[in-house]
Parts: sequence; structure tokens; C-alpha cells
Amino acid sequence: MADLLSDDAVTEALRGLPGWERDGDSIVRTAKLPGFTDAIAVVDAVAVEAEAADHHPDIDIRYNTLTFRLSTHSEGGLTAKDPDLAGKISAAIDARS
Repeated sequence: MADLLSDDAVTEALRGLPGWERDGDSIVRTAKLPGFTDAIAVVDAVAVEAEAADHHPDIDIRYNTLTFRLSTHSEGGLTAKDPDLAGKISAAIDARS
């Protein structure tokens, strides 16, 4: 069982995650990639990281625009797993932007 992050801890984590914002019990980032294949490559890279962490984001794919939403559903909110995976998602986005 993972501990829920306090509001202050979420705010602090988001300071180190440019492009991410809080939306209730989730953190969200939308990114526009150069093209569709770049967007899918990011999704593929995130899939590997998500499987390794056993923590899976909700992903919306709209041609070259991706929206990632993270929350630890089993805990009913945000845990340390969420900013950790958000950082890996950001790295995958940066690698293809």
C-alpha cells in the first residue's frame, strides 16, 4: 500500500515537472509531438516504463497530441508513483520533441 501525497508534496513535485498540472486526484500533461509516429513512439516508450513500474497512465492519443493522466487508482489519489512516472513520461516526450 502506497501513502497518498499531501497537497504540499504534490505542489512540490509539480515544481520539478514542467508541463504537468494537478486536476483533482490526478496529474495531467498534454504534449504535441512533431508527427503521429513520434507520438506513438512516445506511447511505446511510456508503455515499457509503465509496465516496469506496474503503474499505468491513462493516455489519450489525437494524431500528434498526447494527454497523459496519472493517479494511483488503488489508493484513490496521488502517491509517489505518479510524479516518478511523470518524470519518465516527460523524458520520453523530450526525446521525441
